[in-house]
Amino acid sequence: TAANMSRFVSRLLVVVSHHATARAVVSPRRIPLFIRPVSTSQGLQSLTRYDETTDWQKKLTPEQYVVTREKGTEVPFSGIYLNHYEVGMYHCVCCEAPLFSSEAKYDSGTGWPAFKEAHGTWERDESHASVIRRPDNSLGSAGTEVLCKNCDSHLGHVFDDGPDPTGQRFCINSVALTFKPRENNKPEKPEEN
Repeated sequence: TAANMSRFVSRLLVVVSHHATARAVVSPRRIPLFIRPVSTSQGLQSLTRYDETTDWQKKLTPEQYVVTREKGTEVPFSGIYLNHYEVGMYHCVCCEAPLFSSEAKYDSGTGWPAFKEAHGTWERDESHASVIRRPDNSLGSAGTEVLCKNCDSHLGHVFDDGPDPTGQRFCINSVALTFKPRENNKPEKPEEN
């Protein structure tokens, strides 16, 4: 409902502005000595293909690092892919795994790029997609975080208020993505004799 969305956006903006102030970096932050598990379920291990020695602060920009490795959020309506309409694939900025097709992108009006499903999804089955979901209560209420399955990168959140047929809204930070345009499928020129 519109009232619930309005309350959510208001709370989110307060959290984001507080979060951004708290995370303002004067000097580079150090990588924490502990590693957060991918899931709170017993027995599940990280699906990360990168080992603990990957220096994310060298590989990423400061903004990319805060969003993808520290679960930050970019300022609403500021992302480079919010109003991006080129045909192609959105990939993880950390590991380049294909995440979302431009064909699944739509304008949700929320201030972040939105997708109705992850690339590789088949009839709501995400087992072949490069994303995983994890429960997240950091926004003050129960939510679902979206992570890259290959490198544990925080991408954004998913909500159940999206368009048909999926009803999903993957709300993804632009800085967590890189875009690769679809190559033209032009036939090769025949060889001249």
